[in-house]
Amino acid sequence: MLFRDRAEAGQLLAKELSAYADRKDVVVLALPRGGVPVAAEVARVLNAPLDIFLVRKLGVPGQKELAMGAIATGNIRVLNQDLIRRLRIPQHLIDTTIDEEQRELSRREHAYRDDRPPLEVGGRTVILVDDGLATGSSMHAAITALREQRPARIVAAVPAAAHATCEALGEIADEMICATTPEPFYAVGMWYDDFSQVTDEQVREVLRSHNPEAISPSVYRT
Repeated sequence: MLFRDRAEAGQLLAKELSAYADRKDVVVLALPRGGVPVAAEVARVLNAPLDIFLVRKLGVPGQKELAMGAIATGNIRVLNQDLIRRLRIPQHLIDTTIDEEQRELSRREHAYRDDRPPLEVGGRTVILVDDGLATGSSMHAAITALREQRPARIVAAVPAAAHATCEALGEIADEMICATTPEPFYAVGMWYDDFSQVTDEQVREVLRSHNPEAISPSVYRT
């Protein structure tokens, strides 16, 4: 299946999530930036609040592709203590990495949200959306971090994913929705006619235009 763009992908993904429509306990969280226009359509069709969930992987010093943990929206910090002990990573390097990634996460939070507080997710069903999954490392980190906020249920949802990745993430999410799992997968962009980069300004505009005034203030964290 080839999607015309992320908006169309979101509309099709929303059909897979129809059981969650018009439920007061459901919130939709997008992984920026590519997941935002997808999630916007999902939230619109399901009549659910929309927000972003920012995650920054903590790369092992000298091996940035290897994650020793993650930080996320809501001052969430998750560390892989087994890996840290095995590689004997000193605390000062861990602290330095966290500080660097926290600065970037804070910058993006401010840039995207215009100081609007994050949605409250504790006790709610969270639909976590991205535009696709190849290795799934960012979604894995997001699910792990989101657990720290104690949602009632995490539903990870994407328009397209590698079959093995979809199965693997299904082990850690409460539900994994992959609208299509073409093989061979190669890369997310292969399954979109228009896979142009989503800009910071587009993310801001989507969040502003989702009509937060229509959402009960109780869904925002104070």
